Amino acid sequence: MYRTILIPTDGSDEAEAAAKKGVELAAELGAQVHALHVIDPEVGGQPFKLQRKKEGIEELREHGLEMTGRIAELAEEAGVDCEQAVEQGKPYEAIVDYVEENGLDAIVMGTRGRGNIESFLVGNVTEKVVRTADVPVMTVRKSTKPV
Repeated sequence: MYRTILIPTDGSDEAEAAAKKGVELAAELGAQVHALHVIDPEVGGQPFKLQRKKEGIEELREHGLEMTGRIAELAEEAGVDCEQAVEQGKPYEAIVDYVEENGLDAIVMGTRGRGNIESFLVGNVTEKVVRTADVPVMTVRKSTKPV
């Protein structure tokens, strides 16, 4: 069915919930996971001063590797192979491009991320990925149920 699954992350609670579901799905299918963080130099919660400086981009890249590293740890615990990547650009475009360039089979992502409130039900990035990706996209909401 699916041999490779992309799990994009921005570090939000929704992305963490999606990572858990994505790794669980990969374990069940014997699939490989790709964890991706996208640095958007035009918007986001990162300080604009950092975005403009080369050192700042490197700092954001390191932060992205920390976020993808959390997914890699989940994958390792589940016995799933995981590739980590940090890209730069518009998040939805970078996600779709990454899938196409790497021949991935599916995407598992959160319904909303850290972006500003542009959509109530589904986040702007998620909605654009769902509309433009040529592979199945599974969206995961953060659980509100007590553990």
